[in-house]
Amino acid sequence: MNKEILVDANAFNTRVAVVEDGTPVELYVEQEGSERLVGNIYLGKVQNVLPGMQAAFVDIGLERNAFLYAGDVFTPGDAYDELEDKIPETRKIGDMLKPGQSVLVQVAKDPIGTKGARVTTHLTLAGRSLVLMPTVDYIGVSRRIEHEEERTRLRKLVKELKPKDVGIIVRTASAGRTKEAFQEEIESLLKLYQDILDKSKKVRAPKLLHEEQSLLFRTVRDLLMKDVDRVFVNDMNAYDRIREIATVMAPKLKPRILFKDSEALFDRYETESKIDKALARKVWLKSGGYLIIDRAEALTVIDVNTGRFVGKDNLEKTITSTNCEAATEIALQLRLRDIGGIVIIDFIDMEKESHRQLVLQTLKNAMRADHTRSHVFGFTHLGLVELTRKKTGRSIGDTLKVTCPCCDGEAKVLSPYTVFNRLRKQTLQILKGSKIRRMYIEVHPTVKEAMELLQKRNGVLFPEVEDAAFFVRGNESLHPEKYIVRPLPDKKVAEFKKACTVMR
Repeated sequence: MNKEILVDANAFNTRVAVVEDGTPVELYVEQEGSERLVGNIYLGKVQNVLPGMQAAFVDIGLERNAFLYAGDVFTPGDAYDELEDKIPETRKIGDMLKPGQSVLVQVAKDPIGTKGARVTTHLTLAGRSLVLMPTVDYIGVSRRIEHEEERTRLRKLVKELKPKDVGIIVRTASAGRTKEAFQEEIESLLKLYQDILDKSKKVRAPKLLHEEQSLLFRTVRDLLMKDVDRVFVNDMNAYDRIREIATVMAPKLKPRILFKDSEALFDRYETESKIDKALARKVWLKSGGYLIIDRAEALTVIDVNTGRFVGKDNLEKTITSTNCEAATEIALQLRLRDIGGIVIIDFIDMEKESHRQLVLQTLKNAMRADHTRSHVFGFTHLGLVELTRKKTGRSIGDTLKVTCPCCDGEAKVLSPYTVFNRLRKQTLQILKGSKIRRMYIEVHPTVKEAMELLQKRNGVLFPEVEDAAFFVRGNESLHPEKYIVRPLPDKKVAEFKKACTVMR
């Protein structure tokens, strides 16, 4: 299997796509307004304890208080169930926490909709090869390391090195690593944890103590493995940063990191168009069938339809074929969109049990490629397939889109920052290789406000172009996703200067 990582970066937006055999399977985005909180560690202050819900609300300094379940309150030495991601025996929340108490917590799930962040006192600090869990006594080995001899060797090494009452999970990148390498990483993670503890004693809650690393750092730490053939980066600063990180974390893979000077890097393998597909409600299958994907706050519903596919032989064979193709595409879409929580799939009704099992097995096989923990439960009494996928943060749709002001929240449009990144790309393509230095840009007022804020924060919007001026005008009648970009003749500059905001 050919596997590549595409890194499309600029001063305002970083996108990382994992491509397997020419098909984008994972997408990560970091941009203004979509900052990731998962992994951040805070000294929080308990605001309310709710015995009836076995939970507490904790102030960690964000707009909304965080939510802490009783099952997420860990104490040193607790036994740990990795499959459930919690301690097996839960205690009463009122016996563990009191209002006004300071507590060390880590964000487990980003705020979504009207819900605040979900936090846990079970801290995890990830390195390249290991994950340190200072609040539980546990040893785990990544399921993606399949050779039993290697699993046994790694478990034995960690058991020899692991301090008492501390947990360690061996990551996929650990395969083949030596005892000395493990020792060095464990000491580094323990020092980081001690620094967090020391800082927590010197500050008052609520306070951020440790911030999760940037997307570029996580790309090297979590995605750059031996099975990755190439990493293409289109920004020199990002390229230098990734190579710098790889020098420490994955020096043998550093030659696979390549610079590709192209604003259209995501046009490789039609990645850009496939991202648009991942934002669509309707997804067409190659056969002519299609999926309808509807998101709710607590679950996702996927409906399978034959569409234009009429088959060649009989109805049952046509239905089974469509369902099997849909099962493979559903697994890909869940991974690409990063959909978590409960997923209900309404496959087309099949008469034979053997056909239902074939579709179910196809879905399970396709889900095995997913790094995120998932579980397929099978068909319910109503003939629906139920599965769960671990949910930690915003999906790609939640990241790239905001509630639509045109339809009062019935659907979504691209966020102002996403629209700006798209018009910015188009503008740079127009300017590249030309003598044009004056551009007229017409956008919805919300996009103009976002551009003004970005210029205020960063100084310039188009650092790649010297001596250029951009005449930006807000137009309330424009759809929030639409914009106009065109060269501005010199004779029109004086006229447009009065009606536009000049940006650089």
